[in-house]
Amino acid sequence: MKRRSFNKILGLTALTSAFSNQYINAKSTWELEADIAESCGCNIPCPCNFGKPTEKKCYGNRLIQIRKGYIDDNDISGINFVVTFEMGKWSRIFIDDQIKNSKLDVVNKLLKAAFTGFYNQAEIIIHETLVIKKTKEFLEFSTSESYVKMKPMLGINGKQIRIDGLPYNAFYNYIQYESIHHSHTGPNNKWNLNETNGFTSLMLANG
Repeated sequence: MKRRSFNKILGLTALTSAFSNQYINAKSTWELEADIAESCGCNIPCPCNFGKPTEKKCYGNRLIQIRKGYIDDNDISGINFVVTFEMGKWSRIFIDDQIKNSKLDVVNKLLKAAFTGFYNQAEIIIHETLVIKKTKEFLEFSTSESYVKMKPMLGINGKQIRIDGLPYNAFYNYIQYESIHHSHTGPNNKWNLNETNGFTSLMLANG
């Protein structure tokens, strides 16, 4: 690992620990609107998103791009991060290095309040470069450990397949994708999958 990346990890880990102690009894008020893009190891469509969790191991990479929102008195628009995970087991969180160091305490506060499951299971939180590319044909995103390339599935008359009424607040305007390639090369877990589930959606949530 490059020393610069290692220093980023150390800095944010220390920040996380101090911040958690400071706010252990505090409850934040927050609201957000975010674009979600995810690829997972499930067949198409992913049963978890329909409220029917699979018994198989659920490996995923999720890109979260916050359009607008706040936590307490802090604006959170423009915050982007990727979560790589085995659902219910562990996660690794990659925060876009376009976010200034001075705003990392706000990001940490947001993760703890609005993405509690991923936050509590995080093996590590890293501040690094994210690569995000989206065209009409493909959506790609990557971190130092994970890579996703997926394409929208087309239905009748060549139109995108859209699904309404899913049972979670992260799945508005849900569009079905197929993952062309979905991989992770972390220190403890690795996978390299093709032709699995993918989707984009809108998350509307508050707390």
